[in-house]
Amino acid sequence: MTRSSAIEAVSAYFDEGRFRADLGALVAFETESQDSTKAPELARYLHEAMTPRLARLGFDCRVHPNPVAGAGPILVAARIEDESLPTILSYGHGDVIRAQTDQWRAGLHPFRLVEEGDRLYGRGTADNKGQHLINIAALEAVLAVRGRLGFNCRIVIETGEETGSPGLAAFFAAQREALRADVLIASDGPRLQPGTPTIFMGARGCVNFDLVVDLREGAHHSGNWGGLLADPAMILVQALATITDARGQIRVPEWRPDSLTDDVRAALRGLPVAGGEGPAIDEDWGEEGLTPAERAFGWNSFAILAMTSGVPDAPVNAISARARATCQLRHVVGTDPADILPALRRHLDAHGFGQVRIVPDDRGVFAATRLAPDHPWVAFVAQSLERTAGQAPHVLPNLAGSLPNETFSEILGLPTVWIPHSYRGCSQHAPNEHVLKPVCRDALRLMAGLFWDIGAGEGPR
Repeated sequence: MTRSSAIEAVSAYFDEGRFRADLGALVAFETESQDSTKAPELARYLHEAMTPRLARLGFDCRVHPNPVAGAGPILVAARIEDESLPTILSYGHGDVIRAQTDQWRAGLHPFRLVEEGDRLYGRGTADNKGQHLINIAALEAVLAVRGRLGFNCRIVIETGEETGSPGLAAFFAAQREALRADVLIASDGPRLQPGTPTIFMGARGCVNFDLVVDLREGAHHSGNWGGLLADPAMILVQALATITDARGQIRVPEWRPDSLTDDVRAALRGLPVAGGEGPAIDEDWGEEGLTPAERAFGWNSFAILAMTSGVPDAPVNAISARARATCQLRHVVGTDPADILPALRRHLDAHGFGQVRIVPDDRGVFAATRLAPDHPWVAFVAQSLERTAGQAPHVLPNLAGSLPNETFSEILGLPTVWIPHSYRGCSQHAPNEHVLKPVCRDALRLMAGLFWDIGAGEGPR
């Protein structure tokens, strides 16, 4: 009954191939929440993969219908050992992004786990099946060695995160008492660097929208009508050019946050954003005067995700009637989410682009959240991870990406500590998604050590 015994047990779980087998079984569920025909798979994942495993660990499991019609179900599992003990809430999502099957390279398939060297390929390996599997396996190791957790644990597994977590906020509001806890400890997103544990305490918010210029019915011959008909694509790109300057610095005043304070800068100072797998950072892109870490974690970023006008795959000599750009603003705490699109409307109008329509995305949006890096739970988790890893973790005020953290921090009122088990080069949301085996093994050990420490009564009270 020692901490090292629990860590050794979860290491054996990985080394003997059981983690790989279990992850392969989860990947095989085709849980694409963006495809309405896969709705039965979402429920099957909760009923057939999650519920039996958690029930064997003494969790009382219930799968709830989503408050939003057509959205995926939500599993709540609870193991209450003693009401006087601290209660940990954890979270994962069983749904995955679109498979993009025809874009995976030869020898790979999104719903079949493939091992190549230090990589395990498959949709959901990184986002998020592999991550919540690691946490559940770590709980199993502690139970196997200690015979009890030493704390109460609640786990939420939703099936709609990739579509904006519809219904999650309403569900949490209705189930606030049933989800009562002292802290959220969960896993999603990437480590800052693969070889070093990472903690983050919130996320940037995300708003998606289309900008549309729709001028007339049908396209018209460019020889007969060129110079006589306004070109919607030209109007749209000119409008887009007012949103940022040539290096991507945001020019909409309300989109420029005031929350990059000295304490946030101090938390981000020295964090290694460059290097590792993935493309090289463009040092001269984004807000001038900010470090790469400040740009990614302390500032807003605007992106044009896609643009269309005419027939891109088969251009013809015609002036198109319509142009569209799908856009996104990732925003930090300090940006008023209710004013993001109204501010853009005012900005476009002021620059003479009243004919550019703003069409909000019909999916849910994630709010920006952040927890102070000196919070007692952050300090405790960081100390536990350092004890296991032999090195201090990277501590981020918030993730650069987005996730439904506000449902935990604002509705349930919890401090939120996220410990990601992937890395930035994992190709999540893209073909060839994968996890690194060394990161998975390390994460299993870190989480077993952390859960052991919580059960030993070492956490904040």
